[in-house]
Amino acid sequence: MLMSAQDCSVLIVDVQSRLAPAIHEGAQIVAHCVWLARLAERVGVPVVITEHCAEKIGPTVDTLRAAAAAAQVVGKEAFSAHADGCLATTAVDRRRQVVVCGTEAHVCVLQTALDLRWAGKEVFVVADAVGSRSPANRDLALARMRQHGIEIVSREMVAFEWLQRGGTAQFSAINREFIR
Repeated sequence: MLMSAQDCSVLIVDVQSRLAPAIHEGAQIVAHCVWLARLAERVGVPVVITEHCAEKIGPTVDTLRAAAAAAQVVGKEAFSAHADGCLATTAVDRRRQVVVCGTEAHVCVLQTALDLRWAGKEVFVVADAVGSRSPANRDLALARMRQHGIEIVSREMVAFEWLQRGGTAQFSAINREFIR
C-alpha cells in the first residue's frame, strides 16, 4: 500500500529535551523528525506530537516544536499513545494512515505503532527518524513491527509517495528544499 497525503497524519512520539541527548545518534533523529514535520506542513499533512511525562522528561525539543508550530501536542503517561487515549481527538484518529517517528523505538514508538495497527490503522514507521538509546533495541523494534504488518519506510519514501508524481510545481519546490 502507498502512503497518501490526503489519508495520512504524522505522529511524532516523545522527542523530548531530556531524552533526546541519550538517544543513539539523537541529533540526527531529531533533525529527521524536523524534516518530516516541515515536509508534512508543506503538503498539508497534519502533525500530532506526544510528550511522555513531560514534567520529568521535558517538553518537545525546541527545534522540532518550532518546525511543527501547527502540530497538536498531547501528553501521555502510558507508553502507547493509543492505549493512553490521548490520540482520540487528533488527526491520527481521523485519518486511516499514520506515519510514525520519534523515540524510543523499542518502547513508546513500538507500543503505539502496534496498538494503532491492531486498531485498524495503516501504520508506516520511518526507520531513519526513530531511535533508541541502544541501536540493538531500535533494530529489534523495527523487525518486530515489520512482523506485525507495519510498513518500515524512509523519509524519502514518505516524500515521494505523498507527492505521487514529478513534473509539478510542488514536486520541484519540495525536491529543491527537501531532497538532495
